[in-house]
Amino acid sequence: MKSKIEILNKSKNQLVSKGVFVLLFLAIGMTGFAQNDAKAKSLLNEVSAKIKAYKNISLDFKYELNNVSENINQETRGDVVIEGEKYKLNVLGVTRIFDGDTLYTISPEDEEVTISSDNSDEEGTITPSKMLSFYEEGYTFKMDIIQNVKGRKIQYVKLNPMDTNSEIKHVLLGIDATTKHIYNLIEVGKNGTKTTLTVNSFQTDQPISKTLFTFDESKYEDYFINRID
Repeated sequence: MKSKIEILNKSKNQLVSKGVFVLLFLAIGMTGFAQNDAKAKSLLNEVSAKIKAYKNISLDFKYELNNVSENINQETRGDVVIEGEKYKLNVLGVTRIFDGDTLYTISPEDEEVTISSDNSDEEGTITPSKMLSFYEEGYTFKMDIIQNVKGRKIQYVKLNPMDTNSEIKHVLLGIDATTKHIYNLIEVGKNGTKTTLTVNSFQTDQPISKTLFTFDESKYEDYFINRID
């Protein structure tokens, strides 16, 4: 059994290195899913089409990690702005900026900036610019339960990994039936770990600075710059 520290460290690395898992749903058209639930496919198509119409998206979210057997109950908050393939993500004290070509990971705690090319094509890596691809080829999906959350009707879609060796047992994606926006995403691991991402604020087409996705190295002269080819 993994230790509490191992679970926490793995969770932090996954969330920061892969971006915000709930955001993975915001792009890429839905095709070739005849083997899945028709109603679920239709709902996912609606969400994807609506999201594509926005020029940019700004989200504030809550991230929760729970593992009863390891007595872990962690909660944190974060935010992200997405415009096309570009994004700026703040979570767990780390900032990630992707300008469309280069990814900058800024860690004030370590006083380090890691600069690398876009690594979204690497196996197991998920970024906001590859939002639906995390399950497009590796998951089946079907409609699940409907819940009333503070007056909002939330329809869940259940995603099951095709890979029997996956560490993920299943994922539940909660969609607001009225707005067709994502409300939350719940990932249940085979090791008993449950991670939940809940969208607290969803804003679209906001005025944003032209330099939001630009990394200014002069601000980090005292940091160690780690360049990865």
